[in-house]
Amino acid sequence: MRGNDVRLLFTTRILRLFAYGFLSVVLILYLVEIGLSDNRIGLLLTLTLLGDTVISLFITTTADRAGRKHMLIAGSVLMVFAGVMFAFTNNFLLLVLAATVGVISPSGNEVGPFLSIEQAALSELVPSERRTHVFAWYNLMGSFATATGALAGGVLAQWLQGGGMSALGSYRVIVIGYSAVGAVLSFVFARLSRSAEVVPVARDNVRPERSPHVGQRVFDLLGLPRSGRVVLKLAALFSLDAFAGGFILQSIVAYWFHIRFDVQPALLGAIFFGGNILAGLSALSASWLARRIGLINTMVFTHIPSNILLILVPLMPTLPLAITMLLLRFSISQMDVPTRQSYTMAVVDHAERSAAGGVTGVARSAGSSIAPAIAGRLLSASMFNAPFYICGGLKIVYDLLLYRSFRGVKLHEEER
Repeated sequence: MRGNDVRLLFTTRILRLFAYGFLSVVLILYLVEIGLSDNRIGLLLTLTLLGDTVISLFITTTADRAGRKHMLIAGSVLMVFAGVMFAFTNNFLLLVLAATVGVISPSGNEVGPFLSIEQAALSELVPSERRTHVFAWYNLMGSFATATGALAGGVLAQWLQGGGMSALGSYRVIVIGYSAVGAVLSFVFARLSRSAEVVPVARDNVRPERSPHVGQRVFDLLGLPRSGRVVLKLAALFSLDAFAGGFILQSIVAYWFHIRFDVQPALLGAIFFGGNILAGLSALSASWLARRIGLINTMVFTHIPSNILLILVPLMPTLPLAITMLLLRFSISQMDVPTRQSYTMAVVDHAERSAAGGVTGVARSAGSSIAPAIAGRLLSASMFNAPFYICGGLKIVYDLLLYRSFRGVKLHEEER
């Protein structure tokens, strides 16, 4: 059943990311059509992200004990709940309830409890030496699914409106479609076998020391009784990395190119389409490199050059050179993603993988949510290049701290 379970988890990843992209294109347009003000839309989206974070933390830290399949089904039900509520009411309080408790992705990116639990399950289903390779494909499939979903959502809305349907009606069809995908996901998750659950086998990773401090109670509550200390250290580092990344969100970089070189939307779209394809493909080469130099070395030794290239972008005197630096950066920028995810699964206890993924994921979300406001202040103060320098510099600091903290940790799967 293991091979079947892997295929099922890849299928759920593709379906879910397609749905996220499908909805993200029209979500704000839909909220405008049902009569929400800009302030209320902003509040609703903020509550959506906060609610997803809290729900994800609860579900992922419970999954290894209550059952991964059950928690994945619960997440799917929350997708259905959110989609149905958004589709059939314009009552702001009910929408706030749906946004806070349900699972909705305003950005098209991965939200909710699914990523951490699926990767924990995949780690049980594939040999440790193939985990990074499988994660690379898992991330690539998600990226392509999001892009396809976004394209499909935009085309469907335009086609329905061209056929005489109102804008509100066309957007509601997409919201209902999002909810329908959640229902399909629940049925697919129900087919997972027990092979995806925690397996009581000897761990092939390093067992962190059990903390003797009062904080042990917190680790127990989070489902991390043995891995709490190492997860806390990883979460702090990943939060720094995500905070740095928040300075150069795609929308911020696009705005910088528009201001600096007067780049128009069509060319901006082409730049980032090409960049994201390169980023997705770069993740595939990560597993090949990790087999040769190790997970930590791959994370650090590809990430530092990537951030040097980022710092060089605003120093380029012409548009072609700036685009070249950005695309070169994209070409190696995602090699640390599957390796980071794989390392997290490898270095923690088998029975605590879902919780570890959830806690580190929440830490990344918290870190990334702070920086955009600071970046906006810098842009409004005409310090247009500062986000690149701050992001690149902080990410290099993260790389050095990560290497210093974990270079001595030897994984069984990396022993020769």
